[in-house]
Amino acid sequence: MSAMTRRRVPLLGLVLLVAGCTTGPSLETRGEVTAPPGDSQHLVIGSAGFTESDLLATMYALLLKNAGYETEILSVANRELYEPAMESGQIDVVPEYAATFADWLNAKTNGADAAPVGSPDLDATMKALRSLARPRGLVVFDPGRAVDQNAFAVARSYATAHRLKTLSDLGAAGLKVRLAAGDECVQRPYCEPGLKKVYGIDITGVDPKGVGTTQSKKAVQNGQDQMVLTTSTDATLSDFGLVLLTDDKKLQNADYIVPVVNRSRAGSDQVAEALGALNSVLTTEDLAAMNQRVDSWRRLPEDVARDYLEDKGLLK
Repeated sequence: MSAMTRRRVPLLGLVLLVAGCTTGPSLETRGEVTAPPGDSQHLVIGSAGFTESDLLATMYALLLKNAGYETEILSVANRELYEPAMESGQIDVVPEYAATFADWLNAKTNGADAAPVGSPDLDATMKALRSLARPRGLVVFDPGRAVDQNAFAVARSYATAHRLKTLSDLGAAGLKVRLAAGDECVQRPYCEPGLKKVYGIDITGVDPKGVGTTQSKKAVQNGQDQMVLTTSTDATLSDFGLVLLTDDKKLQNADYIVPVVNRSRAGSDQVAEALGALNSVLTTEDLAAMNQRVDSWRRLPEDVARDYLEDKGLLK
């Protein structure tokens, strides 16, 4: 009988466990793997501890349980800890974001000043990500349709008044735009510089209220700012009367959701097939709706995840 449990491990404890499991082959020699991918019957699924990661980890666990595996969810809110734990085999499966994880592994491998390898091109991003993951004993399964990337929202009334559906529409309208975002927005290519260069949007200033924070959304809601930097699966935009503008020229990186697994424990075709079932149904809109059920309606991630999979016919 398969089972699924959930636990949280103190960060110090995980640090000690990871430190004690580093006697495997060196990074230089791990790139040539000839043994068949592993298929452990007890799999630990990692969550980064925020709502969306909890939902994805729970769906992974339920799908794997449905395929006959025993599953356990381990919440570790720090990539600096859970990625080494994946390499060591303490964590077997983690939901990740393609471009972000590619850039993180690239910086870990080649230094903090290494040129980014994540881009709006999904194929190029996946190629770079898999190349970086392979020497670490990790396998990146195929992405689906769901993507959680930086996104920009305006007040619904503002969009209606100026007939805005895309960021190109905003640029063509010639409107002066004050942007609520993190203070790093003035330098990041996906933010102020990219909005000006790619879309011709007249950004008059960045209001440093944070990315997708309540404060930043309220500033757009009351007209203090005209646009907010948030994410494509933000569950609370409608609560503030905001709507997303489509990134029609693909300024943002390809942060599609991908399962990453430890090859020696979970790299089998059976695991890939079980997790791949989600690719055919899960969309960005679905994920945003599930986030809303947890964040705004206060439902448990386990209940929301199970309801979704049952509704899509993915659980027996």
